[in-house]
Amino acid sequence: MDTRRFITIEGIEGAGKTSALTTVSDWIIARGDDPLITREPGGTALGEELRAVLLGHREQGMSAEAEVLLMFAARAEHLETVIKPALQAGRWVICDRFTDASLAYQGGGRGLGVERVRGLAEWLMGDLRPGLTLWLDLPVATGLARAAGRSAPDRFESEHQRFFEAVRSAYAQIARTEPDRIRRVDASPALERVQATITTILSARFDD
Repeated sequence: MDTRRFITIEGIEGAGKTSALTTVSDWIIARGDDPLITREPGGTALGEELRAVLLGHREQGMSAEAEVLLMFAARAEHLETVIKPALQAGRWVICDRFTDASLAYQGGGRGLGVERVRGLAEWLMGDLRPGLTLWLDLPVATGLARAAGRSAPDRFESEHQRFFEAVRSAYAQIARTEPDRIRRVDASPALERVQATITTILSARFDD
C-alpha cells in the first residue's frame, strides 16, 4: 500500500485547516485526480458518533485516558473502512487531522505525554504514516481570535489558552522528530499567502 498520496492537515483552532484542505483538494483535482476528503474524529458512521461524544459538552466531563482511547477507537474504524481501502485503490486521501492531533491534544494538551500516546499509534498503525503532513502554525492568541464567534464552541474549543499553548508546543516537538513528513506552514499571513505556501510545498513534493 502506497501512502505517499495520504496527506494530513494539522493545527490548532483558527489555523485555517478548512481552507488548507480546499487548497490541497483543488491542487489534486487540477491534476486530474479525485481525492477522498475525510476528517478525524469521524469519517465513518461510528466515527461520527464518537465525534459527537468527544466534542459535546458532558455534565461530568471525560478523563484524558477515556478521551484518547475514544480517539483511537474512531481512528481504527476509519483506517480499516475508509483510509486503507482508498489508498489501496490508488486514490489521494486528504484528512483533516490524524494521529499527530492525538499526540498534540491528548499527549500535550491533556498532559498524557507525547511518547505515551505514540505507543498507541504504533500499536494501531504499525509503519503506516501519511506521505505529507501540513502543520498550520500560528500564535495561539491569533488562532483563538479567528475562531471566536464562528459557532458555539465545542468541548475542545472551550479550553483555556494554556491548553492550546501546550498543544502547539507538542506539535512543534513532533515536527522536529519528522522534518521530512511534517512541513510547517506559517498560518499567520493572509489566506492568499498561506495558499501559495501550500501549493509550493505540494509541487516540490509531488511534481516530477
